[in-house]
Amino acid sequence: MNEKILIIDDDVDLCKLLKKNLETEGYQVTVCHDGENGILEADKNSYHLIVLDIMLPKKSGFDVLYDIRKTNLVPILMLTAKDSEADKVSGLRMGADDYLTKPFSNNEFSARVASLLRRYTVFSSNNEHFEPAIDIGNLHIDISKHEVSMNGITIDLTAKEFDLLHFFAQNQGKVFTKKQIYRGVWDDEYAFDDNNIMVHIRRLRKKIEPDPENPTYILTVWGVGYKFVGDSV
Repeated sequence: MNEKILIIDDDVDLCKLLKKNLETEGYQVTVCHDGENGILEADKNSYHLIVLDIMLPKKSGFDVLYDIRKTNLVPILMLTAKDSEADKVSGLRMGADDYLTKPFSNNEFSARVASLLRRYTVFSSNNEHFEPAIDIGNLHIDISKHEVSMNGITIDLTAKEFDLLHFFAQNQGKVFTKKQIYRGVWDDEYAFDDNNIMVHIRRLRKKIEPDPENPTYILTVWGVGYKFVGDSV
């Protein structure tokens, strides 16, 4: 295991604990304690995952997230304060892939890290993994290259947005509940957290739909969930 993880959090004791536990699991871990240094480190070196706290000195976690997302689609796990629903939604809308609410157990943290890393490392490694591209209407999804384009124009998706689109594209026409989507995309048990799914679907619609307010690819099935329509034009 050679995955590199960057932790940006000003809680020194928590960082020591997370770093120790992650290194025990075989990850390479770098820690920054403020937003400015976090941005510099993320720009300077390549990471497989960034763990980012919202409350940071010098630059907030939101500022760091915004800056990283300008050029980097690395998976980002946000750490939020207890009962801060607005922070969770804001982080997801800005491009975070998942979040954890403090305080959390080490087992829960490790599970989220493993879930985010599980699929992404295969796309950045030179191995035999190959899946054919999927063409749906004007949408082209290159699974092996982890790339998406519309009418030949590249669409930048975060890792979790790509996973969500891949899941839908593989299951065209099928209706899924939020619970089924969460299990299929987040590879975890549903935590009765609709915001995470709804925000990611909203973000994905903005990127692939000609008119996000009147979607033609990702349709809402009222009272049930969502389905992906493969014959959209």
